[in-house]
Amino acid sequence: MAEQPTGYTIEELEVGMSGSYERVVTADDIQKFGEVTGDFNPVHFDEEYASKTLFRGRIAHGLLSAGYISTVLGTKIPGAGAIFMSATIRFKAPVRIGDTVISVCTVREIIAAKRRVIFDCVCKVGDTVVIDAEAMLMVPSRKA
Repeated sequence: MAEQPTGYTIEELEVGMSGSYERVVTADDIQKFGEVTGDFNPVHFDEEYASKTLFRGRIAHGLLSAGYISTVLGTKIPGAGAIFMSATIRFKAPVRIGDTVISVCTVREIIAAKRRVIFDCVCKVGDTVVIDAEAMLMVPSRKA
């Protein structure tokens, strides 16, 4: 049986706390993302087509990498019980097959009265920032 995921309550979080997730992007990940979302843009699937674009080759869907932010927020910090309310995402550089994406989300602000937490999130491939984002979540309280 899988271990039950745990999460932080609003009372347990502090500014500066962070969590991370690391994943190597595969061609299979891109294929499955396309199948689930219906996004079969040839820049993700057709090397010949993609080689003629500004990316000069196939790239992963931007929202595939942004999904790794959801992984951090839903399973690491704040984790189970948190509700994703909004996000602002800026795509800075492409992610390619074989790249290792490291996603880190850090508590920037806690609005305890409303049970809201704002996170600064970044995804990197090596030293290159590929996504810069801000996310707001509703976090459970011990008191509820």
